[in-house]
Amino acid sequence: MTVAAFRVRSFRFQWSADLLTAWASEMEAVILGWYVITQTGSVLLLTVFGSLQFFGTLAAPMFGVLSDRLGGRVLLCAMRAIYATLGALVMVLAVTGWLTPAWVLAVAALTGFVRPNDLVMRNALIGETIPPAHLVGALGLSRATMDSARVGGALAGAGLSTVLGLGLTYAFVTAFYLAGLALTFGIPRRALVDDPAAAPRPASPGRELKAGLVRVLTTPELLALMWLAFLINLTAYPASGGLLPYVAQRVYHVGATGLGWLVASFAFGGLLASLTMVLTGGTRRPERATFVFTAVWYTVLLGFGHMQTLGAGLLTLLVAGFVQNVAMISMTASLLAAAGNEFRGRVMGVRTLAVYGLPLGLMAAGFLIERIGYPATITASAALGLALTLLIAARRRGRWQRRAFGATVVATDD
Repeated sequence: MTVAAFRVRSFRFQWSADLLTAWASEMEAVILGWYVITQTGSVLLLTVFGSLQFFGTLAAPMFGVLSDRLGGRVLLCAMRAIYATLGALVMVLAVTGWLTPAWVLAVAALTGFVRPNDLVMRNALIGETIPPAHLVGALGLSRATMDSARVGGALAGAGLSTVLGLGLTYAFVTAFYLAGLALTFGIPRRALVDDPAAAPRPASPGRELKAGLVRVLTTPELLALMWLAFLINLTAYPASGGLLPYVAQRVYHVGATGLGWLVASFAFGGLLASLTMVLTGGTRRPERATFVFTAVWYTVLLGFGHMQTLGAGLLTLLVAGFVQNVAMISMTASLLAAAGNEFRGRVMGVRTLAVYGLPLGLMAAGFLIERIGYPATITASAALGLALTLLIAARRRGRWQRRAFGATVVATDD
């Protein structure tokens, strides 16, 4: 098989597998999030549920090491087999009437140990197969696939659970996970030829992990983007993701279908951004675009926290979804370019550590909402995120100017 044929076949199977897995994942998140808020009535338990889904973020750097050693295909197969097994467990519990919020939280913790690392493997596989000149477009296409699945998955999960009930709906979730696993097995085993100029690989995973961390800490572009990624997960994603079941029930007073529309609106905005990035090829300065669109995202969230009608909330989430996806695609492209071939998996693994900010942000938001209210909590979170984004961007601005004027790019920064 030629290198070109390998790339085409690998990306085709990965695209299909990622699509089905994302459908199942989004259906699962909507169904179980609604189950927790309706069965317990507690926003704090809802944020605990959302937080447990990112339980495995601390293991992400080691997943990156394993990706560099074994390849993303092997780990994706193992992870998606776990998703399918846990989906079948929830289905059985729901059908037999044994499902409780405690079971949901336990399953969320088990799934959360591996799910945050799914993105590491997907991006590492794209980095292995797509030439740098087409990287932004490929990432945009991958994100478009995920966003289209989130739109359909959110609406399908909400609609099916209302019509069929939790048990039968989870049969669809499990079937999607199994189909995604089967397609993941179809990704070719053959890897591209290693760069003969690359440094010899350290003997132990521990040394590889240390080398990846050193790479991040000593590369200003990587370090700045890692801090920004943590900040986004801490202060932005809770408002536009994990808290939406609370917003649907307590602010807009709608049911599971309304929640599905909120989730789908944010995802549809992301889909429009992904398609725009595919058609245009993305920005020529992805790092700067990351900071600009992140600042716009926070500005939109400041307004979203004060929307009182479902229609206004849907429109605001649509805009938020668009700008956040432009920022995230630009960030991923910047990270992969700065990481280099040797450190791709490890850098993306460290990037996943930033997701640890999301459970912290969700827990903090749940605590504050019960004390100062939802609008004040979202306002404080978005304002803090915007201020710190501008601060990080200010420290990187000199480097963007040197690039813009064609100056030599050096390995150090102020």
